[in-house]
Formats: sequence, C-alpha cells, structure tokens
Amino acid sequence: MNKEIINFTDVSIGYGNTAILTGINISIAENDFIGVVGPNGAGKTTLLKSLLGNIKLLSGRISKDDLRFGYVPQRDTVQPLLPYTVFDVVMMGRYSLSNSFKRISAEDKRVVEESLSYIGMSDVKNKNYNSLSGGQKQRTLIARALAVEPAVLILDEPTNGMDTPSHYSLLELITRLHSEKKLTIFLVSHLLTDVANIVKKIMLIDKNYFQFGDIGEILSEENLQRTYSSDFHISEIDGEYIIIPKHTKIL
Repeated sequence: MNKEIINFTDVSIGYGNTAILTGINISIAENDFIGVVGPNGAGKTTLLKSLLGNIKLLSGRISKDDLRFGYVPQRDTVQPLLPYTVFDVVMMGRYSLSNSFKRISAEDKRVVEESLSYIGMSDVKNKNYNSLSGGQKQRTLIARALAVEPAVLILDEPTNGMDTPSHYSLLELITRLHSEKKLTIFLVSHLLTDVANIVKKIMLIDKNYFQFGDIGEILSEENLQRTYSSDFHISEIDGEYIIIPKHTKIL
C-alpha cells in the first residue's frame, strides 16, 4: 500500500459563509491518479484551491506535510502574457519556489530544460508564448508546473478547446507523467469517458454530494445520476468505458 500523503479531516469548503461541501474525510496516497468530475459550479475548482491553500477552509483540516504542488490552470483563464518566451514562462515555475525574481541558477536552467524536453517543447523554447497553438500553450503550462519539481500535479480542464489529435496527445502525456514520474495527479475534466479510462480513482462532486474511491467502486449509473441529476449509460467494451447520457441517439 502506498503512503498516505494528504488527509482531509472534517473539511468544509465554500466562500464566505456559504458552504459548498461539508464533512469531507478522505486520504490521498502517493502515486494516486484521481479524476475530479461534476457539473459546472459544483465545487471542483473550489476543492482544489482549498487543497492548494488559496482558499481558506470553512472548517476542518487538510494535512499535506511539506508537499510541493504543481498547478496547471485552465488555459483560457491565463491572461495573455507579456512577450515572454516559452523558456521564460516555464522559468516562472522556478521563481515561484522563492516568491521572488531571483538570479537564475544553473540548476534552475537544468530543471527548465529538462521539463521542456520531457513535454516535447525544446524546439520552440525561444518562441513567444502568445504565438503558440492551444496545445502548445497547454504543454508549456504543464512544463511550468513540472519545473516546480512537484510531488502532486493538479490539472484543471487541460484538454478544453483542443482538436482531437492534440486532445489525445495531451491525455497520453498526462498518463505518462503519472506512470514514469510517479506523480500524484488530480485531473479535473467534464469529459467522463476520458477520465474513466485513464485514472485509478474518481471524485464525484456536486453541491452537498461527494463520493471518492476506486474507479470500479464509484463509477456507477446511480452515482452519476445523483451527481449530474441526469441519467447516464455506462458500458465497457474491450476493457474501456463508454459513458453517454441515456437520451443520446447513436447513429
């Protein structure tokens, strides 16, 4: 059994005096690969920002020792940057470790170059970030998170707005990050089939409803109905899940 590295104890999250989720008691282990799904406004991003410490808990406690987190926000929420190169953007991950613009060390450069090489962006490291395609921008943001040298990687809707080849290429990269770098990964997505076929565990989140556990135990038509207030059909073909709303017509 892998070591537990994050523990939620009687956690309630929300904004101001308004609770979205209450009484969360779960443990996250090293090398967990977790899909985080639920309808818009359910509290997925709020939960992750609470985990990162960006939002104060309403009650309870999250213990996470001295874990280092890499966070990849939704690409569309990242404001157009000044004319920074891809290398500059990834280097921002190194700056975040000291919360200041320090002198760049040889070690910083090594880590940034390694991160760019791993995600296949070394050949465009001197290009302007703003000139990149959507898929390239997303990979750059992942490289920035990797430059932190995290134990936990959080990705918020990483495949939004991508064409099909870029979409599946990015999912392949995320799966490789988990298997090769042994990262604990939280993957937020509204694409249920994508999530179900690559993660090991799943969080189903809606206001005042929360389920977490192994994919085989938690992924059920009943749980999806409670989460989305809509009926889904789950089938498994050649070892892969296919999840569609029951009212969908297949031509």
